[in-house]
Amino acid sequence: MSAAVSPRENQSSASSAGGPLAAFRRVAKSFPNGVTALDGLDFTVRAGEFLSLLGPSGCGKSTALRLLAGLAEPSQGDILWHGTGPREIGFVFQEPTLMPWTTVAHNVRLPLRLKGISRHQADPRVEEALSMVGLGDFRDAYPRELSGGMKMRVSIARALVTRPRLLLMDEPFAALDEITRFKLNDDLRALWHALGCTVVFVTHSVFESVYLSTRILMLTPRPGRIAAKFAIETPEPRDAHFRTSPEYGAECRKISAALARVMGEN
Repeated sequence: MSAAVSPRENQSSASSAGGPLAAFRRVAKSFPNGVTALDGLDFTVRAGEFLSLLGPSGCGKSTALRLLAGLAEPSQGDILWHGTGPREIGFVFQEPTLMPWTTVAHNVRLPLRLKGISRHQADPRVEEALSMVGLGDFRDAYPRELSGGMKMRVSIARALVTRPRLLLMDEPFAALDEITRFKLNDDLRALWHALGCTVVFVTHSVFESVYLSTRILMLTPRPGRIAAKFAIETPEPRDAHFRTSPEYGAECRKISAALARVMGEN
């Protein structure tokens, strides 16, 4: 992906988080089959941060993300939003979920069409979003003509086309090979810096969470609660050299050890 954006959108760096954007307060979520995915979940999302939710499969990470997006309602507790105006949320799912019968540009345009924005108004924003993810030359391609990594870039462009303040990402790179995943991690971080948005990222990879995040929340096995919080304050930039640095290795070991303790205590 390319992180190039217009001067209008090139906000200040997001490396320093601001005030609260949203907060979970004693949130629980149970399903009709009797499964309790979350219980007593408390945390705050800060404006401008890159926050990762880390934990084992089935611990409720994706459920928390769907609650934050408004795609589901808590069974108990509250999700509080700070500030006024539209929430401006973009969501990137685990799978690209592209419409196979239409082009890349039409897939990216979909959220704007659902908002009633005319094609004349939408087209420049579609071109901008595709440029940001490095797919400007593929606007007329069909999903079947793209690699897995390129399909995920289209999915990210579709989330960015609405210019969200908050970008939610549910293990978007989990199914990709390591080389592609590393590249998309690099590009996502550059994009986050360029846009100045807030990212909440779900992953079960310690290594990915340390590389991407300014802060990590570790969840317990189901039902999910916050087991530990980590601020990742390693120096910038985070690149190929950072991945082999002592600082990165130390952070990964610390969080891996904490995760092992959490798994052993439940």
